Amino acid sequence: MSLTYENNSGPMFTLLGFSDYPELKVPLFLVFLTIYSITVVGNIGMIIIIKINSKLHTPMYFFLSHLSFVDFCYSSVIAPKMLVNLVARDRTISFIECIVQYFFFAIFVVTESILLVAMAYDRFVAICSPLLYTVTMSQKVCISLVVGSYAWGLTCSLTMTCSAVQLSFVGFNVIDHFFCEFASLLALSCSDTHFNQILLFSLSTVNAISTLLIILLSYMFILVTILKMQSSSGRHKAFSTCASHLATITIFYGTILFLYSVPNSKNSKLTFKVASLFYTLVIPMVNPLIYSVRNKDVKDTIRKIMDIKFIILFHSSSRDL
Repeated sequence: MSLTYENNSGPMFTLLGFSDYPELKVPLFLVFLTIYSITVVGNIGMIIIIKINSKLHTPMYFFLSHLSFVDFCYSSVIAPKMLVNLVARDRTISFIECIVQYFFFAIFVVTESILLVAMAYDRFVAICSPLLYTVTMSQKVCISLVVGSYAWGLTCSLTMTCSAVQLSFVGFNVIDHFFCEFASLLALSCSDTHFNQILLFSLSTVNAISTLLIILLSYMFILVTILKMQSSSGRHKAFSTCASHLATITIFYGTILFLYSVPNSKNSKLTFKVASLFYTLVIPMVNPLIYSVRNKDVKDTIRKIMDIKFIILFHSSSRDL
């Protein structure tokens, strides 16, 4: 295990990751590489599909394209370094690299939570006020909601990052995690971290609870509206338009709430890492699958792309013969 002291470039850290399980190093590398590969292909593919299919040029898919972009970005902030650390002996990371990793991770995670709220609002308007949908969810409104999501993510990330750069570190700096999590930095710092802990708790709690409450409130009105519908086919159609988003928010907030409930002890370290893996790797992989499996237009576009690719390959092979 590589342990480092502070050097000329500032404090150095060692990311332990899953080094406690050397016998699982290769299997974990292959599993995480597969998950990350599916994440990259799935999210970039979803963005391309939404771009080329005019039927998907709607507010819901406008938000989904940005959700896919955010999933791709924050997974890419974590996965490459984690994969390298699984096979490398030297698992050190400089303080600057650590801060940069946390900065971008925080931006995209907070942005995702706000985008999920925007998508819940979109479903609320579509089901509860369908006649006003086009006016209410205009292009200007949609762009404003997306810009606001990124702006709030950047604001929260800058606030926490500025707080982190004030921390001091001495001696061995070993982070028992696979990425530079803010709480881990606080635990290692020799500074007075009371203010930092309050700031972390306040922003995390406000973001998690406020966004979850807004989403739950939106779906409460949606549920009431659906139950009032006379037509069973209308109710089924309304439920189906919300199913993918409901699955996404259930997984996302279920993981966050689970992380909040994990006690801070040595025995819970592995549980915390596994849960963190879920929202850094698994959720970004699952989201495009959820939306593609349940959507006919998305599946039709994928088939057309595959057919075009097959035709191109067929013609090229025919010329070679």
